[in-house]
Amino acid sequence: MTQPGEEMYALVERMYPLCRSITGDGVRATLGIVDEYILHMHEVPTGTRVLDWTVPQEWNIRDAYIADADGRRVVDFRASSLHVLGYSVPVSATMPLAELRDHLHTLPEHPSWVPYRTSYYEPKWGFCLAQETLDALPDGEYEVCVDSTLADGHLTYGEHVVPGQVPDEVIVSCHVCHPSLANDNLAGIAVAVFLARALAEQRPYYTYRFIFAPGTIGAITWLARNRERVERVKHGLVLACAGDPGQLTYKRSRRGDAEIDRVLRHVLAASERPHRVTEFTPYGYDERQYCSPGSTSAWARSPGPRTRATPSTTPRRTTWTSSPRRRWPTRSPSAVRRSPCSTATGGTSTSARTANRSWDDGVVRLARRAQRRQAGPACHALGTQPLRRRARSAGRRGTGRAAVRHDRRRGRRVARRRADQGVTQMTAEGRRRRHRRGPPGGASSGGCPGDWPTRRPPACPTSWWASMWPAHWD
Repeated sequence: MTQPGEEMYALVERMYPLCRSITGDGVRATLGIVDEYILHMHEVPTGTRVLDWTVPQEWNIRDAYIADADGRRVVDFRASSLHVLGYSVPVSATMPLAELRDHLHTLPEHPSWVPYRTSYYEPKWGFCLAQETLDALPDGEYEVCVDSTLADGHLTYGEHVVPGQVPDEVIVSCHVCHPSLANDNLAGIAVAVFLARALAEQRPYYTYRFIFAPGTIGAITWLARNRERVERVKHGLVLACAGDPGQLTYKRSRRGDAEIDRVLRHVLAASERPHRVTEFTPYGYDERQYCSPGSTSAWARSPGPRTRATPSTTPRRTTWTSSPRRRWPTRSPSAVRRSPCSTATGGTSTSARTANRSWDDGVVRLARRAQRRQAGPACHALGTQPLRRRARSAGRRGTGRAAVRHDRRRGRRVARRRADQGVTQMTAEGRRRRHRRGPPGGASSGGCPGDWPTRRPPACPTSWWASMWPAHWD
């Protein structure tokens, strides 16, 4: 093993025992270790609005166990932090096994595995244990203790910047919220740390920004606090599960043909290493946040196999985000209309819980603000098929208020009249904005506008957040 490889393993060893979650001392301790190498830490108070999310209360835990009538701990947090349901509220009680079963989580299909479960946004408590351990428990009374706190505090994330020759940025992001999971995602953290150190010894063209944040809520928080910087981000990678022995897998950006997609395909092919390229899906990590419509950049990530040596890293969990209502739906027409920078592409997985409103109402807002600041027609972010938008009258500037109301019949009449004037009808969210297009044929059918008669349009996004992982998650 090379010296950098040995140092990365040593870093993972130091971080492994820490009990991490989306907030709390475990995250701080992890980032404190990373701070010895690189880092600038940020604290965001509980209750802060981040797009349409809210920073949750801070969770910390000191001890947790289930003890039998003889006082022997049959499930012990000190043996593995995975034994406690993440974000468990405090409890101290004695109850029969029949009542206790409602709070126990196992994987019957893998009797020796300990699953990883969380309940970030629903107050409950619980334990995770192997099915064979549960089967061996006799009936009787058991003492249950979860010594934790859930109170106002902070969400913590870290950043490190490697200056480049230009201010345009490439972001490398990894999540820091999972406890006692070497592959998911201590390996990703270690790769990011040593990648940053290697880049610092060179003089890269782009500025590289490394983000170490809790999954989902951390990425949303960073986006909310860096609205102006988002416009400078050109590409990005999300690192996850980078330590398993499987082949490298590149998950394409949502756009599918972004510059970073082409570059990564070339790099993987030239490396002559086993690899595969998969299509974008919201099931995964923070690429689903960064890849929201309105972002002008692209990302990549690295998850591991569906079947792993560490059972608790199985991706089949359903506690990703705040609410069961926040699912990734098939994009309905109304949902498309809410997002002026999205296209009418159907959604994918309805089982992956995601920041759906953040998708439509959060990051998209950044693109609309950028469009309003720049005179001229709006450029949709995905580069596929432009959404129809209510036309504005010819001869007026492209940033005024809409004159066409929601009445569909009147809208069709106005559209026909303006089509004769060389204006294309397009639809957008709520308050319709109208943009002059220019002569017929002046814009490409899929992508940014072409020849504009009066002024230059906003820059067309060149890429999307993609996702890069070493392999086996299909």
